[in-house]
Amino acid sequence: MKFKPLLPAMLTCVLLTLPASAQTAAPPVGYVKTVTGEAWVTSAGQNMRAVPGTPVLLGSQLKTLAKSSLGVTFKDNTLMSFGPDTELTVDDYLYAPAQDQLKLGVRLSKGSLNYISGVIARLKPDAVRVATPTGIIGVRGTQFVVQVEDKP
Repeated sequence: MKFKPLLPAMLTCVLLTLPASAQTAAPPVGYVKTVTGEAWVTSAGQNMRAVPGTPVLLGSQLKTLAKSSLGVTFKDNTLMSFGPDTELTVDDYLYAPAQDQLKLGVRLSKGSLNYISGVIARLKPDAVRVATPTGIIGVRGTQFVVQVEDKP
């Protein structure tokens, strides 16, 4: 009696049982490394409480609550730390240095951000942008801190 390999058939069955969004999900651009207090990551309409290891995707919104902080490491080793009451969205992220495709764009709506450059800023500084409600920061150094105050 001959047995046909079952792995391809089993893999097909597993893939067919996954939701379409899981089958085509983009790879994470980074991961939560540290959390103090309560923080959230919202990706593709899914709101997840942030814990170390939570994936950050293109389009993710990161949010910390009062008396909370969050640390994220991106694939290129860019480090971002967020203080209390902070909201940041990852608008652009492209990390393919061999093809010279580098881009990092985030939008800080409120709160505080401590940024430490990774490979993208070292190889192509003009490819990194941090937008705030009152302006855009072009990264030309290796570290900066920015604070966005709520409007009265």
